[in-house]
Amino acid sequence: MVVKSLIEGEAPFEIRNYVEVSVLSLLDSTLESLGICSCQKCRADIMAMSLNALPPKYVVSERGAIFTKASALAHQNNTDIISAITRAASIVSKNPRH
Repeated sequence: MVVKSLIEGEAPFEIRNYVEVSVLSLLDSTLESLGICSCQKCRADIMAMSLNALPPKYVVSERGAIFTKASALAHQNNTDIISAITRAASIVSKNPRH
């Protein structure tokens, strides 16, 4: 029943990728420290490339979000995210679309 409601666009809950929140929270400070363009197109390209390089962490409840957030506080998690952003920023800065 849940799958059918998801297909029909009537999901009884919100499915979120917590990694999106994490990347977004570190994106601006990382770009600022790298000193590269942070226009909307470059930010969007860097965010997309970063998310494609990182494994997703989907949550459907507030409780799941809390557990995921607690595990995301690990130093290695932030290091992986900053590394993905840095790699993506390097690629985008060499080939900007603006």
